[in-house]
Amino acid sequence: MTQRASAKKSGKSKKSAPATGHGGSYRTPIDAAYLKKPAHLRTREERHEAGRALRVSCPRESHTGFTPRTDRPDPVGILIASGEGRESALLPIRYGRMLASPFAFYRGAAAIMASDLSETPVTGLAVQACGDCHLMNFGAFATPERRIIFDINDFDETYPAPWEWDLKRLAASFVIASRHNGHKLSDGRAAAAQVVNCYRDKLRELAQMSTLDAWYAYLDYEELIAQTEDASLRRRRKKVLEKAMAHDSATEFVKLAHMDKGQPRIKDMPPLIYHLDNMREAEFDEVVRENLRRYRESLPPERRQLFDRYELADIAIKVVGVGSVGTLCAIALFFAAEDDALFLQVKEARASVLEPYVDVEPFASNGERVVFGQRLMQAASDVFLGHLVGVQGRQMYVRQLRDVKVKPMVEIFTPGNMLGFARNTGWALARAHARSGDAAVIAGYIGKGDVLADAIAGFALDYAAQNERDFAALREAARLGRIDFMSEDI
Repeated sequence: MTQRASAKKSGKSKKSAPATGHGGSYRTPIDAAYLKKPAHLRTREERHEAGRALRVSCPRESHTGFTPRTDRPDPVGILIASGEGRESALLPIRYGRMLASPFAFYRGAAAIMASDLSETPVTGLAVQACGDCHLMNFGAFATPERRIIFDINDFDETYPAPWEWDLKRLAASFVIASRHNGHKLSDGRAAAAQVVNCYRDKLRELAQMSTLDAWYAYLDYEELIAQTEDASLRRRRKKVLEKAMAHDSATEFVKLAHMDKGQPRIKDMPPLIYHLDNMREAEFDEVVRENLRRYRESLPPERRQLFDRYELADIAIKVVGVGSVGTLCAIALFFAAEDDALFLQVKEARASVLEPYVDVEPFASNGERVVFGQRLMQAASDVFLGHLVGVQGRQMYVRQLRDVKVKPMVEIFTPGNMLGFARNTGWALARAHARSGDAAVIAGYIGKGDVLADAIAGFALDYAAQNERDFAALREAARLGRIDFMSEDI
């Protein structure tokens, strides 16, 4: 069933508005006769035609271009506001990472783009959205059955929202990454259009499947490697995958931990990995044990049995990512036997950047929101994925630190490589959206041609230019001392 979410304006009551409205209602404008039919009587053709009907209230061409409104919020102000409640000592690392390039800036600027997207046309169809959908948040990893699949791998910002928002952020990321690699604007535009057309094609394919077959669908990473046209990149991807599959708990232990006076300890590598002064105190240990108990309760009963095989050995703070810097993140080292280690990552879950702009029933906690979104959108999720509200009130989620994870090598991509990766991410996003949305309705709206692809590619070019202006604004803020930053290269 298609989710529906209505927009939320701060300090204002909810109002209905046309589906193309800016910050208006996201209720699906499907005719009453369609809505009254029992679900089992709604044929694929009817759902497809319902999607086509949305082109009247929200023309596909309306998605093209981006012009910031005259009262657009200050982008640096949005970033500063998003830093409230974070560890202030780590914020200079966050800004330093964002100042590396417009591409790095974009990865940390999801809150800015969420504000901008809330003012763009929407059809009214909502899905469980990633919320921070850019090309670096896709990759390969092992499923519990030890298949290697390609999928979205970051859900900190996941929230029910218009499907267009994820698609536009992903398309824009290809233009920005292409410019970062020195490609021509036409190459970036082609990659953005490729994302949309492959999203379209995969949705049409999923719409023709049975419900269960569509739900079970996944992208086999080894098959995607075989489809890589660039022979050199194909060989490199095979080599990287082989190395990742050989990476076991012992390898991880050597990289991140050591024996200290006969006890296993996580290595201090400040400012990115370090122990707090109170971590050896009894009171701290009691808090950690209680938090682990709360996390355990979020696991399915059979996975509690698995978790119970492990015993906590050490825990340390770890600085991760770009957008997450300054939020609480820890890594915990466990052992089931002397040579059987497990690393779990505990991350603070803050409100989604999409939350101010959509009105849906709230989750019990942001940790639950992240876990729900990940389980719903991914073809397969980590067996240790869970959540908790800590003793001190922090909302968190837990997952394995690494499990045969392969990151995209975007910095070495040629224009042709970008097109291939755009195909993979477009397919993956469509499969993820089809888990909560109606693939037939969205596919009916998009159609068979390039109209939407051309429109969103135009949006992506304009937004890439806006991103550079926002990046320049952050550089100026750093020059004037409005923000503090730290370069990790120093």
